[in-house]
Amino acid sequence: MAAGRRAVLAVMAGGLLAGCAGQKKSADASASPSGAVETGPAAPPQASGSGPVATAAPNRPDVTRAQVVGRYGHSVPHSWGFDAPGVVHSLPGAKKEIALTFDACGGPGGSGYDRALIDFLRTRHIPATLFLNSRWIDANPAEFHRLAAEPQFEIANHGTRHRPLSVSGRSAYGIPGTRSPGEVYDEIAGNRAKLTRLLGAPPRYFRSGTAYCDDVAAHIVRDLGERFVSFSVNGDGGATFTHEQVHETVAAAPGGSIVLCHMNHPEGGTAEGIASAVPHLLATGHRFVRLSDALHA
Repeated sequence: MAAGRRAVLAVMAGGLLAGCAGQKKSADASASPSGAVETGPAAPPQASGSGPVATAAPNRPDVTRAQVVGRYGHSVPHSWGFDAPGVVHSLPGAKKEIALTFDACGGPGGSGYDRALIDFLRTRHIPATLFLNSRWIDANPAEFHRLAAEPQFEIANHGTRHRPLSVSGRSAYGIPGTRSPGEVYDEIAGNRAKLTRLLGAPPRYFRSGTAYCDDVAAHIVRDLGERFVSFSVNGDGGATFTHEQVHETVAAAPGGSIVLCHMNHPEGGTAEGIASAVPHLLATGHRFVRLSDALHA
């Protein structure tokens, strides 16, 4: 693992969850080493206001909860963290492209709306992918519908209850994870159904609460037709960074980065930090894309 990636993960372990709604921030110390999962194979230009709001997942037969439980009910996970097989951390082959992604976690302390951040992105025509939790959507219906109508923003799935994605109840930062393949299905499919109904097409990308998952859960995400997207740059430390820290971190993002920040904490430094980092990156020749502009498979 590269030194920069290790540094990013170290920062992540210290603060990501602060942006995800008044939960404990201490990391689960019982993480296991990564490895292969004992399951069968899973089912298989700059955005400028002209692309789709939601990109449909690849066509495949509907996968039911019973099928997921039957397929994975006895599977044993061998990894826990940010690096399960198939998880996307960066843009492939991108030299100057950067994907800004913003989580909205919902729930107590996490249903705010950073209007200044979104207004800056609108004014500067900066595309972004927004990972929205079901609870945040319910708390912000007017804001959701406006965001969904703007092609520069792509809507993605941040889960139903904002849980770490586990088949055995593993926790992250004090937040209990899903406890079985059936609960993994519920966490993905509940919000997927909501977004499909509201947008007219299913979301293509998924990020769990805390961005943690095990390898079995990662297989289930793919079976349901979505791609698990993590991050390579933790841009706002879970909405705990000052605006100077956000600027320093995001402005240093190399081409190909997937930057994770939050759009549900208007009291934090994210908006001001992004507003100063983005012009710096543009001046150095970088361009911003939605995930679907760069992840074509």
